[in-house]
Amino acid sequence: MTEQILISFAIIIVAGTFAQWLSWKFNLPSILLLMIIGIFIGPVSGYINPDQFFGDILFPFVSISVAIILFEGGLSLHFNEFKQISSIVRNLITIGNVVTWGLTTLISFYVLKLPLGLALLISAILVVTGPTVIIPMLRQIKPKGKVNSILKWEGIVNDPIGAILAVLVFEILISSGPKEATAVVILTIIKSLLIGLVLGSLISIVIVYLLKRELVPDYLQSPFMLAMVIGAFALSNTLQSESGLLTVTIMGMILANQKYVIINHIIEFKENLRVLLISFLFIVLSARLQLSDLQQLDWSSFVFTGLLILLVRPASIFVSTIRSGLSLKEKLFLSGMAPRGIVAAAITSLFALELTENHITGAESLVPVMFLVIIVTITVYGLTASTLAKKLDLSEANPQGCLIVGAHQLGRSLAKALNDEHFKTLLVDTNRSNVMQAKMEGLSAVVGNILSESIIEEIDLDGIGKLIALTTNNEVNSLAALQFARIFGSSNVFQIGMDRNKDGKLDEVSRELRGKILFSDSALMCTLEELIVDDSVISSTKITEEFSFDKMKEKYGEQNIIPLFLITPDHELVVYSVDNKPEPKPGDILMSIVTKKHKD
Repeated sequence: MTEQILISFAIIIVAGTFAQWLSWKFNLPSILLLMIIGIFIGPVSGYINPDQFFGDILFPFVSISVAIILFEGGLSLHFNEFKQISSIVRNLITIGNVVTWGLTTLISFYVLKLPLGLALLISAILVVTGPTVIIPMLRQIKPKGKVNSILKWEGIVNDPIGAILAVLVFEILISSGPKEATAVVILTIIKSLLIGLVLGSLISIVIVYLLKRELVPDYLQSPFMLAMVIGAFALSNTLQSESGLLTVTIMGMILANQKYVIINHIIEFKENLRVLLISFLFIVLSARLQLSDLQQLDWSSFVFTGLLILLVRPASIFVSTIRSGLSLKEKLFLSGMAPRGIVAAAITSLFALELTENHITGAESLVPVMFLVIIVTITVYGLTASTLAKKLDLSEANPQGCLIVGAHQLGRSLAKALNDEHFKTLLVDTNRSNVMQAKMEGLSAVVGNILSESIIEEIDLDGIGKLIALTTNNEVNSLAALQFARIFGSSNVFQIGMDRNKDGKLDEVSRELRGKILFSDSALMCTLEELIVDDSVISSTKITEEFSFDKMKEKYGEQNIIPLFLITPDHELVVYSVDNKPEPKPGDILMSIVTKKHKD
């Protein structure tokens, strides 16, 4: 028995991680793959029955996992970003939620034939838009402009709102009369808001105080933060049911926006933990489905789900974004993104069980309907959102543009050459004269410190996916690479090599503290600056069967060519580095420096 449990755990973790990798490799919705795996190892094969496997700890574990995911989501909510979209998000979580709740209640009552109380309950739960699903989708789609921030804020903030709203309806359903129901509603709202705000704020202040005073050693900070989140969630839920999600969300927001302690390492830990938890939870909850549950579904369930997608979500978006300044394209994309996830599944399962114990008629139909909604919305939105974003020109899933640090002559020359090949570039420099010169040459450039805390909010990174650090300060280049590795990925941050030391080796910062070294061992900062000043040119050469790279080297002389970039037939930009020197193939375009010696 112990061995079977071990194997089952291993299957869930390995399969979940493999599904995430497949999602990245083939640009597929990770949540959809996770659900397919869960359904296969659960109801189809019967290998795992989560209710028997986990017993009574299943839902507490799910609740704690959701709390950790929402806390991590709260860490991504920055007030600087919120200023630009505050009115839109406010309308979405107020007017939009009222529209969603009202329309869904009507559809539940007339299409699903649910009693009014259950219609109100399932509609309250469906207010949530699932950050556990939306955030992975946004990472994959990479939408431009405001829509990314709007969906992220809406999804994270809506989860605790939907949970509290569901608690209100549930308490009304089991109350004995109108007076008692009214008192319960008022008391629940006040308690949830007070507990969430006060407890979340106090615990955040305690965490900041302890970290600032260095009362928690570095190696314990991540587990300490995890323990505080779990403790805050449990305490909050004990004081008021389902208020814990609001508490941990507020904690994340406060910690993300305070300026007293650095928590980047904690954020990285939580991001890694979130991927594992999402993988585990979606597989386990999908495996809970029973074939007998699916037999309760009929045509009305599919009509209900279709109306949620085609009617309710668009109505909610268009009503709540009147006079918002959003374009029609942005409204259409927002209308096409409202998947439901773990929170909806967990709350529905919990309330359905309690309602059944209270002999509420029709409660047994809530779970299969909710899972149908989850499966269909994840499938539909997961398969169409990326295509929709591209059709509306709101997404560039694999941006090839370059953020170049240093607007001196070398930086300007690289930017101009990349622009000529239709790659977006943005130059950043603290030297105003360099920036002014770049703008006079028709290049995009801004004055700014690449290491500033606010630089990411100040510059437009749409269409940009790579960092090329070209300052004369090796440490600045390395720190910039570390900072932007969190955004672009470590494989897409590069820095120029500096002088050699006494032993003839590159004078580099430690590998784990820097980006990839650009171009080649010989293409040092001083060398490239001399070549550019010496009027050497950056040329683009089309490689063909007749004119191969070998023939190019024979014609020009290998010592006179410094390969910089390779452009594939799919218009993908490959940056040459010390660790990556691809061989150009027919159809590729090689961008390289041709020295003045060859020109003469």
